Amino acid sequence: MAIDLRQLRQFVTIAELGSFRRAADALHIAQPALSVSIQKLEHAVGTPLLARGAKGVSLTPAGQALMHDARRALFHAGQARQAARRVALGEWGTLRLGFVGSATYMLLPRCLPAFRERYPDVELDLREDSTVGLVSMLRANDIDAGLVRGPLVEDPALESWVVERDDLILAVPAGHALAGLACAPLAQARHESFVMYSPSKVPGLHGVALSLCRKAGFTPRISQQGIQVQTLVSLVASGLGLALVPGVTRAYSTPHVSFVPLCDPDAHQALSLSLVTHRDTSCAPVLRLRDSMLDAPAR
Repeated sequence: MAIDLRQLRQFVTIAELGSFRRAADALHIAQPALSVSIQKLEHAVGTPLLARGAKGVSLTPAGQALMHDARRALFHAGQARQAARRVALGEWGTLRLGFVGSATYMLLPRCLPAFRERYPDVELDLREDSTVGLVSMLRANDIDAGLVRGPLVEDPALESWVVERDDLILAVPAGHALAGLACAPLAQARHESFVMYSPSKVPGLHGVALSLCRKAGFTPRISQQGIQVQTLVSLVASGLGLALVPGVTRAYSTPHVSFVPLCDPDAHQALSLSLVTHRDTSCAPVLRLRDSMLDAPAR
């Protein structure tokens, strides 16, 4: 006959209080029902566990032997229940989070410290890749969520939330004629060479940058392509052309490159970083991270 946790809890309560009556009151159960339950426990064990006496109830030698393991079983059951609850609430577990490089400029430093302080038992497994690579990893279940550059192609299996918006600005060599301007129309760069994002690896940024150039009346002459924003900035510093980069790139300024705001209205809030995950995700920490990012104060 099996022993259940309810019986062990009743047994421990009787032993600790030394009375069936007091235990019944503490457990909110009728005393006859408690007596029947303990009889079933003793039958399952195969020997008496409690002895009634003039001074109350005491443990038999068998009861003393059971007491230690009963308390330990109740403790571990409580721990297991709490752990399962915390996992379900997203307060414990592992979160495999992918991110594009530019998420490290502002978004991650702004949001992750508060998230880690609030959920210290969620282990973060961080992986950097391109937007295309992250979406592929997500579909293969290699990560639980990704921070990617939009816009994203509609996918009914995925769900996304914009967690940061940013302007598109112009990166130019430090000695360039546009360097130091408070604001410049993109059309002034129509005759320049550009270093551009790879259309196959970074389609979102590539499409937004190309569209902005076309709205300014020209198709950019592309000299080099790159995947990471910092790579494009390095290519600009090397004199290989100008680049359109997120405004947050200014946080990692270099003496060899100047960042020039654009006057073009379409450049304002042209970019987005989105948290994307499976629509039916079972990884509750993803939702806690989403809430933290959406609630975080804007930069």
